[in-house]
Amino acid sequence: MNLTALQTFLAIIETGSLVRASERLNVTQSTVTARLKSLEDEIGQVLITRQKSGAVMTAAGGRLKRYAETMTDLWRQAQQETALPAGLSGMCNIGCHPDLWTGLGQRLFDHVRHRQPSVALSIWQGGAGELSGWLRDGLIDISLTFQPAPMGNQSVHALPLDRLILVATDADRPTHFDPGYVYVEAGEEFGRQHAATYANAGTARLNFGSATLGLAHLLAHGGSAYLPERMCRVEFQKQSLFRINAPEFTRRAFVVVNEREAADWPWLVDALAEIT
Repeated sequence: MNLTALQTFLAIIETGSLVRASERLNVTQSTVTARLKSLEDEIGQVLITRQKSGAVMTAAGGRLKRYAETMTDLWRQAQQETALPAGLSGMCNIGCHPDLWTGLGQRLFDHVRHRQPSVALSIWQGGAGELSGWLRDGLIDISLTFQPAPMGNQSVHALPLDRLILVATDADRPTHFDPGYVYVEAGEEFGRQHAATYANAGTARLNFGSATLGLAHLLAHGGSAYLPERMCRVEFQKQSLFRINAPEFTRRAFVVVNEREAADWPWLVDALAEIT
């Protein structure tokens, strides 16, 4: 299968037009058309239909899209790793949930960066489903996630429990019925415990699916929210956030490791010890 044809197929999907795909790839529209036809002939299915609204994937195109993305990503990664400059012995690809970077992913990254100068590092940010897929497809070697889905060649290491504490931009903010309270998603168990603890408090007007976004909102607009303690330490020192005396909750996160890659990394035990 021609990699250029796959890249062209993805460009058509992303731009929604053969014309715009040709502009992005800096080739003629006839070249884009020829590459698409070649791919469709090889697959034996129509992948793209042209409508007034633009280029639209068929069902077969939708099935191919995920594999095309994985193959092109793997090719870029292979190019990157095989082109490592002199003095670098290998590459470690780390995937991290955005809410696990502060105080965890950053510490792991810094540990490897400082103590293994011959190892090149790549960081990927994504949700639980993306991280699981990237690890399965070999795009990342280590995943920091809230929802591990290990396969046969992967090991799971529990991270210390995250302490979820009520913080606010004013030290005297109320623990109940705060009009500036923001609900920050932190998993199903947190949701159940939070609902039981604040059964009479009503529903928060603002909801965020990420602690990172919730923290940014508080700092920009004020209010209160439950956030991981590790994310708030710098803000406590600056007194831009204050801890409120209220019930605490916890949440578990994990590191998942591709053991095939880790077999060549004698330094990984010390690196994981830095965060576990």
